[in-house]
Amino acid sequence: MKIVVAGGFGVGKTTFVGSVSEITPLRTDALMTSASEGIDDLSLLPEKSHTTAAMDFGRRTFPQAVLMIFGTPGQDRFWFMWDELAEGAIAAVVLADTRRLDDCFPAIDYFEGRGTPFLVAVNQFPDAYDYSPDEVHVALGLSDRVPVMICDARTGSSATAVLVRAMDLAIEHALTLRSTVQGAST
Repeated sequence: MKIVVAGGFGVGKTTFVGSVSEITPLRTDALMTSASEGIDDLSLLPEKSHTTAAMDFGRRTFPQAVLMIFGTPGQDRFWFMWDELAEGAIAAVVLADTRRLDDCFPAIDYFEGRGTPFLVAVNQFPDAYDYSPDEVHVALGLSDRVPVMICDARTGSSATAVLVRAMDLAIEHALTLRSTVQGAST
């Protein structure tokens, strides 16, 4: 089963995939060049020197499923790849940074438009204010069926909890579709 991890530039997608993967993750990091100056906002990420150019890939085995985890590139110039990465996904995780909350709206809009079940996982950064999941939910204007979780993308157990909730969402979505189809056929 496939889960997609998306979000804005520098929000922690590569870190999330790496912390939860049981295999050495496949990364397509590229050195940031002067071509990205003025495009990629590094004001909150002064140490960032590489960026995902295509995708990140990891795998996590659970008793009930094997998850293939695909991390999307964060910059809008790479969004053309999202359709390929999201194809066949059972659910998505939208990583958010409360210091730059607006950066997660394109991912939210994308998965809402596709009808892919998703949750928002607020990645904790040391210098960010700690908002509650309810506060983030309201700030993003999310529907009631979109959960918000707080996570630390650097910690495997935290990222794993997010993946488990994403699988739960996929199951809930499938059951809703099933009951809708059954109700329409009776």
